[in-house]
Amino acid sequence: MNNLTIALTGAGGPAIPGMVDTLRKGLSKEYNLKILGLDMDPNAIGFFLVDKGITIPPGNSDEFTQKIKNICSEEKVDVFISVVDEELESCLELENQGIKVIQPEKEFVKLCLDKQKLMQRMKDESLPYIPTISATDVDFSNIKYPAILKPRTGRGSRGISIVQNSEQLKNSLQKSNYSMDNLIIQDFIEGPEFTVSVIVWRDGKVQNVVPKKIISKIGITRQAVTEYNEKIHSACVNIQNKLKANGPFNVQLKLDKNSGEPFIFEINPRFSTSITLTCAAGVDELTGLVLQSLGKEFKLDNLFKEGVLMYRRMQDIFLNTNEPI
Repeated sequence: MNNLTIALTGAGGPAIPGMVDTLRKGLSKEYNLKILGLDMDPNAIGFFLVDKGITIPPGNSDEFTQKIKNICSEEKVDVFISVVDEELESCLELENQGIKVIQPEKEFVKLCLDKQKLMQRMKDESLPYIPTISATDVDFSNIKYPAILKPRTGRGSRGISIVQNSEQLKNSLQKSNYSMDNLIIQDFIEGPEFTVSVIVWRDGKVQNVVPKKIISKIGITRQAVTEYNEKIHSACVNIQNKLKANGPFNVQLKLDKNSGEPFIFEINPRFSTSITLTCAAGVDELTGLVLQSLGKEFKLDNLFKEGVLMYRRMQDIFLNTNEPI
């Protein structure tokens, strides 16, 4: 049985427990599997679930890249997976060490992490997008209310607010912790929100698209249900065809309640935190893309199960502090 070492960053994240379980179920029969958990928090929950936990610097620090290179060399890492936006560009440098990095390619990553540039590119490519302007260019009299005020770069719904009129917008801009050039204003679309797993690897072929309608969201998706939609499917395939992610990505959009047309407002160039729902619906994109990166065959074009409902919950873990973890 061959050895296989996988490193997961963001070990304190909500998807990590399910991702660890999925990797063990999908790979332990074929490999002598070792999973590393990496996080800047020494008490990250994932450290208690993996084979070894390692504390790392923040993804936007000068020390991050060299630290993960050293870890990968010392621990003989074969596959590296990050679910933290600030780390994604740096992690791709690990490919120069022969490590398989399970995420899209660099140009796509850079584009998606700048929401204003992404929306402009989507517009240029005739892809469904939400009209977006910079806060530095705002004309209060021409804004359609309600509107969304959000950081140009950021994740997890941080710094996002819905404003109902120009007075609220002015107040929100004044009180924001973000600079004006790092704030954007987007149209508010009334209708159901979806988070969508788009499964693709370096050959550029879209293997599957799994839409999940959000029932509850507080920063991250708390409850969601799988639901097929042809317009969503088509839009996501076109994103890959025109923007060339060549790696797994997650699309966030709203369906207009009147027209049923999708309006994409963000693309995350990584696995979604709802990856566990994608896997539960019968499309194990995590195991599948790891194996494909290693040159193995693993079909991911099977039909996903509709109506699979995810409820995300907390779980208490009890440890004896007198014993080593």
